[in-house]
Amino acid sequence: MPQSASEIARRVRTGETTARSVVEEHLAVISRRDGEINAFNLVTGDSALRAADGIDARVARGEDPGPLAGVPVAVKDNLCTRGVPTTCSSRMLEGWHPPYDATVVQRLSTAGAIMVGKTNLDEFAMGSSTENSAFGPTRNPVDTSRVPGGSSGGSAAAVAAGMASVSLGSDTGGSIRQPAAMCGVVGVKPTYGLVSRLGLVAFASSLDQIGPFAGSVADAALVLEVIAGHDPGDSTSIPQPAPSLVAEVGRGVDGLRIGRVVDLPGGAEPEVEARLEEAFAALVAAGARIVDVALPSFAYALTAYYLLAPAEASSNLARYDGVRYGMRVAAADTNAMYAATRAAGFGDEVKRRIMLGTYALSAGYYDAYYGKALKVRRLIADDFARAYSSCDAILMPTSPVVAFPFGDKVDDPMSMYLCDIYTIPTNLAGHPAMSVPFGLGAHGMPVGIQVLAPTLAESTMFRVGGALEAAGRGA
Repeated sequence: MPQSASEIARRVRTGETTARSVVEEHLAVISRRDGEINAFNLVTGDSALRAADGIDARVARGEDPGPLAGVPVAVKDNLCTRGVPTTCSSRMLEGWHPPYDATVVQRLSTAGAIMVGKTNLDEFAMGSSTENSAFGPTRNPVDTSRVPGGSSGGSAAAVAAGMASVSLGSDTGGSIRQPAAMCGVVGVKPTYGLVSRLGLVAFASSLDQIGPFAGSVADAALVLEVIAGHDPGDSTSIPQPAPSLVAEVGRGVDGLRIGRVVDLPGGAEPEVEARLEEAFAALVAAGARIVDVALPSFAYALTAYYLLAPAEASSNLARYDGVRYGMRVAAADTNAMYAATRAAGFGDEVKRRIMLGTYALSAGYYDAYYGKALKVRRLIADDFARAYSSCDAILMPTSPVVAFPFGDKVDDPMSMYLCDIYTIPTNLAGHPAMSVPFGLGAHGMPVGIQVLAPTLAESTMFRVGGALEAAGRGA
């Protein structure tokens, strides 16, 4: 498990240790373990050590480098990093060095965090297992014969293996929470617009959101405090400051109403369902009250998502044409170059989603598919609003299954897509949700319990997450 980010920062800020020694320690873990796990597309060791020396110099001058001083962080390789390759784990972007940092990367640096590398992902964040990467699959540190989840599998694995104290991922339909559950770490998808998307390579712009992975709920809260808050460079950014969350983690759940979804789609493994019941019992023991809620449109979320997200992806990925940046395949004329570049640059899953999205947006099918999916999205948001009128947060599994063996679902896309059945509705509604490790399931693999909350109710979500974590560790 990772070292505590808050403890690292405290020790560096007080001079008990140096940022250089912390970074050297983590780079040694990367050197020792990443050959087997393949969490990183690129390790930025030299620049990390230079940044660490800068932090130590500031401490020596009596300055405070920030709340994440000296904390090693891994960054998903779909977040722009100035002068450092950003590939989205695709051949399409080979050779591209962004001319700017993503806003979240800037904010981490300003807070004293030190990037130790860019992490592997399903190509362009399209996948649930990190098997769809041009750099090869990432392996689950708990059992390297199994997937780490996806699409942010590299970020989850880096934290779970102790190669970074915290990391950043992106979540379009569960891509932070699901790998967090499968690797046994905390993963948070904030309210849509709470964290700037400037510098995130877009998959589905109305669904994408950036969030942290951490070894504890408190560390996740600390990172979210740093990266959240208004950004005028992002038109979807909520115009309010970052919330105070760390203090909420230990407040407890006494008096809170926790929703149990009575019409939740089935299919979860028995051990996952058992951990969910234990989580409800733990919250009751901590003073919460369980109330039944209904989400009748929940069952249609998966279908709606796999029309809406590919439709947005087909539009966003049209920019990769071999003209402006990234890969270019020489051909006789421009149209042939477009076709050859996209055929060579995109992997099978990306092509599948582009074709699905283009079909859904085509003139003959727009109303029948895309238009209806938008209506379902509205129904899901309305169902959540009714549910939250009688509860403060909702509890459900993060994933219906624990981490599965490599190749288990590759030839069955629907089986793979069903891994996100419990995470997708939150993205469609724009609400926050987090996955907290809570015991083990089949084959001794981690189980994650998901805490859902209304828009901008991160404080409540972290209270519940903190109580679950405390109960899980006490078990």
